[in-house]
Amino acid sequence: MTENIPNIERLIRQAVYKELSLDAPVPVEGPNPLVVNVSARHAHLTKEAVEVLFGKGYELTVHKWLYQEGQFAAKESVTLIGPRSRIISNLRILGPCRSDNQVELALTDARALGFEVPLRNSGDVKGTPGCMLMGPAGFLELDHGVIRASRHAHMHPADAKFYGVKDKEFMKLKVYGENAMIFENVLCRVDAALKLEVHIDTDEGNACDMGPHTLCELVVE
Repeated sequence: MTENIPNIERLIRQAVYKELSLDAPVPVEGPNPLVVNVSARHAHLTKEAVEVLFGKGYELTVHKWLYQEGQFAAKESVTLIGPRSRIISNLRILGPCRSDNQVELALTDARALGFEVPLRNSGDVKGTPGCMLMGPAGFLELDHGVIRASRHAHMHPADAKFYGVKDKEFMKLKVYGENAMIFENVLCRVDAALKLEVHIDTDEGNACDMGPHTLCELVVE
């Protein structure tokens, strides 16, 4: 059944484009299917941070496995307290634990909380603002780590070879449909452990009406 999913999605797209009187585009097909996911606000935490927030020896539990091997959305969440004492409750934690803490927000999230948040690549948190996190076992004050994550593409070397790009180079994401647009400056992250997947944030996803059947294409800048 699963091998028929791409054909089913293709037929759905054709029907949608026909209904909208649009010409159905035919993007170049690489060695692996392109997956585009909208990444909602979330936190990456160290083991030490998890223990402060949830108790000594506590370990994150899997709620849902994500597309990349070994990555998961945890059952656990925290409350984020911003500089204006405004909060976001139920901020999802993604696992496994990392070597540094990082909170990823969309621009609208940051503005609502009162943050001036820089656009950074994941892991580049030096000089970024901090925040207060609250869990069931305690509070954790971060002196850095709050960012807007730059849009990026995870790639296996076979995908990078097909598109003619290298690690840390940039591509464009072309989104088709009624609200078609092109996202520039998509950072390529190439590693043998990765599957082809583009991450955009919720503001970007809403701007182009990204959905499960939205047709997208990676193109070289």
